[in-house]
Amino acid sequence: MEFVEVREGLAKILVPKAERIYDAPVFYNPVMALNRDISALAVGVLTPRTVLDALSATGIRGIRYALETPTGEVWLNDISEDAFRLILENVRRNLGVEGEKISERRFSFGEEKRVVANLDDANRLMAEKFRYFDFLDLDPFGSPVEFLDTALRSVKRRGVLAVTATDTGVLCGAYRHACRRKYLAEPIRGELCHEAGLRILIGTVVRYAAKYDLGVEVLLAYYRDHYFRAFLRLRSGARKADRSVSMLGYLGQEASGRFEYETGFLPERVPSHGPLWLGPLKEQGFVEDMLDLAEEKALAHKKTLSFLETLAGELDVPFHYDTHALARRNGLQVGKLADVIEALREIGYRATRTHFSPTAIKTDAPFEEVLKALKALQ
Repeated sequence: MEFVEVREGLAKILVPKAERIYDAPVFYNPVMALNRDISALAVGVLTPRTVLDALSATGIRGIRYALETPTGEVWLNDISEDAFRLILENVRRNLGVEGEKISERRFSFGEEKRVVANLDDANRLMAEKFRYFDFLDLDPFGSPVEFLDTALRSVKRRGVLAVTATDTGVLCGAYRHACRRKYLAEPIRGELCHEAGLRILIGTVVRYAAKYDLGVEVLLAYYRDHYFRAFLRLRSGARKADRSVSMLGYLGQEASGRFEYETGFLPERVPSHGPLWLGPLKEQGFVEDMLDLAEEKALAHKKTLSFLETLAGELDVPFHYDTHALARRNGLQVGKLADVIEALREIGYRATRTHFSPTAIKTDAPFEEVLKALKALQ
């Protein structure tokens, strides 16, 4: 196996040399560097004592947690023997110490800051480490659903679960039946699919967590490139679980682009899409703390900083209006996004850009006012 060295954040790791990332015996995706930047900032703000990177591959994510955050104990796990050997090498290279052999499948590195490399099925490890981790990171290839039950039992009852889903085609309705099977939800196609897909993912975690009398608070959730990502703080107790479940509901959209959403266990209107999360997608203070940390440490890429600024400035209301789609649906010309935002602000509504689309706005204005603003710019 040939290797090349990659630098990311404070880490310098070896990754397999391959023409395509999917051909490599151990997976490493450079596009996910922004994901890992944001994750390292999140852990830096949260300062958990124990962290698990359940699906580590090269070990880059967990190694960055060990190097860039104050966490005291980081576990890196993978089921692949090739990945395990590479993790051991990459941890040695970055920590500068040899590991203590606990067993054939587990090594421990360091004392003051402990890093544990583990060779096992993620579900088996999480079942073994019951209520052990303050921060648990699930970043699978595809859907995280098969890991949710054990993850929710491995993370502490007031811990944080970070979850990635890369099956955007499923969550965005290209594979409707797969979404029904995996997420027990009806997806939507069109301009709202990415936000709806993210909210379906969060809604699924809420339903899984409720079984264990756990509520969910969204610290930050976003869509980027080919994936969805959510940082979810768990809240212990049946009442907290009930409150989170009460934030689930359904989305409907008309041919004109008008959308409506409703909370409730079952939808009142047909057709409806969901169930999905209708609560906030961020805790403003958490995002601002991440921005402050990014500027202080200067470790995050400029793209990461710019993306976090967009998230911090985005109005946190359910769903958005894509001005291009709205114009197309209603036979209008497309106006400048900044002009539409300004027109809505001038009549007293809040409006901002959104990370879900460069041609969309988030606003608390009703559909008729958004359409009127578009028409006024013709």
